[in-house]
Amino acid sequence: MTRFIHDKFAKDYLEELLKDYGEVKASEKVSGEIKEIDVLFTPNKQQSSNLQVLGLLGRFAEHPALIEPFRNPVSTDEICDCILKLLEVKALLRREAKANKTKLQDSEIPKLWVLTPTVSETRLSSFGTIQKEDWLSGVHFLPDALRTAIVAIHQLPQTPETLWLRLLGRGSVQSQAIVELQALPLNHPYQKATLELVYNLRENLRVNQELEEDDRELVMRLEPLYQRDREQAIQEGNKQGEQRLVLRLLNRRIGEIDASLIERIKGLSIEQLENLGEALLDFSGIADLEAWLNQQ
Repeated sequence: MTRFIHDKFAKDYLEELLKDYGEVKASEKVSGEIKEIDVLFTPNKQQSSNLQVLGLLGRFAEHPALIEPFRNPVSTDEICDCILKLLEVKALLRREAKANKTKLQDSEIPKLWVLTPTVSETRLSSFGTIQKEDWLSGVHFLPDALRTAIVAIHQLPQTPETLWLRLLGRGSVQSQAIVELQALPLNHPYQKATLELVYNLRENLRVNQELEEDDRELVMRLEPLYQRDREQAIQEGNKQGEQRLVLRLLNRRIGEIDASLIERIKGLSIEQLENLGEALLDFSGIADLEAWLNQQ
């Protein structure tokens, strides 16, 4: 049961990260027996230069891609099923090109990225994988004609470039990635949205009565982060409310305040804002406000 919770998280997460850079289709059906591609991505040409923010995942997204994340170590049959999906997509594109009397370009054919938390060397060797010099360790390529790579998340180096893939790992790999995510600057374009998805995953796991050990540990590790962020959000909300109240009172008391003073007021703590709310009753002009701020 929890596998489906993680599958939903992985699809939502990848869609959130990639939606600004191209067309993302989650659970896209392909012909033949009913099969679903987890994520089918087609990049926008004008956005390709911005993909660096996603590190290694952004490199995958420079070209059309099938992304198949697995919560458990991928099996031989599952890898074969993924390759079959890729071949069916390629056949569909060939039929469309023929109907339109155009030539299918190699760059239009997706590459397949199989994301697995762990994988054995025996399984890798059975597919004849190699590691290419210009790629990070952990990215194992099948023969070129198959346009496929197996990404062993546990083998990826612990660097900012791999963060967005390590979040789809298991155990300590995923936990460390969550810590790094939480430590990103607040203005990072994907920190807030990703944390919300992670916390939503936590809620979905908490209501499940049959959690695996990894999932129980994940919920426990997320608990203090969730509580800290929740308290911070409450404090931020209180602070913003206090700021609005103080600014309204100041405008009534001493008139319009310029932008530089407003910025200084917004930099005050809640306690300082409360003190300013009391002190402003004695203000007669802007000079009094400036003098008070200079004392802080």
